[in-house]
Amino acid sequence: MITARPTAFARYVALGDSSTEGIDDPDEAGGYRGWSQRLAERIAATAAAPGGLRYANLAVRGLTTAQVRARQLDAALAMRPDLATVFCGTNDVTAPRFDAAAVAADIAHVQRVLVARGATVLSFTLPDLTPLMPLARLIAPRIAALNHALALASRETGSILVDFAAYPVATDRRLWSEDRIHANSAGHARIAAALAHALDLPGSDSTWRQPLPADAALSRLARWSAEARWARRHLLPWIALGALGRSSADGRTPKRPTLAPL
Repeated sequence: MITARPTAFARYVALGDSSTEGIDDPDEAGGYRGWSQRLAERIAATAAAPGGLRYANLAVRGLTTAQVRARQLDAALAMRPDLATVFCGTNDVTAPRFDAAAVAADIAHVQRVLVARGATVLSFTLPDLTPLMPLARLIAPRIAALNHALALASRETGSILVDFAAYPVATDRRLWSEDRIHANSAGHARIAAALAHALDLPGSDSTWRQPLPADAALSRLARWSAEARWARRHLLPWIALGALGRSSADGRTPKRPTLAPL
């Protein structure tokens, strides 16, 4: 569901986890750019922000939806955003336990309160990650439940929902980083383009949905080698972190905690 609402934006606040933080889209200063900043740049460069856009990014990697609500919503409301993006849930569907009803309630609450305060709210679905990593079939029902919750919440609250899960290009491995959880720079650019299209920004269009040119299929040996490398570099460290009761959010603060010009 995409409902375009062209308007001028002056205060954009991004809420979420590592995707919103920008991992894995490195900038030139040793940090991350990400789809949220790319979207802010597009808004700032158009007539949609005649007075200049101020942008804040409250995202912190590793947070669940409940933690995003608890740690970021009040701070976001204090900035009186006229545009807000809300994307989280990846850390919920990959957790040992998943409470679909609780996640749905948190998403709906965050969207509802932001909309009630006058913000245009954008969210988007998470595609089934099975084409990227076979183990993801274990969490495919959770992702489907998350997306269903997003659709219901967005319909109820009047938020804009971009349904990435509906387009095969969303799981093209060339748009994902080596960890298969985060988009790479090309993927972040696609997400920003899709959100710009949902907002009907000048110069935006629907080309973000188009598939990439056909790619050569990997041999069986190459696939097994890639799986082993991914497990060693990403799966095993993630399991170890969870076993120690730690989170990648530990000790981290938002990258842009206050509104400021780009």
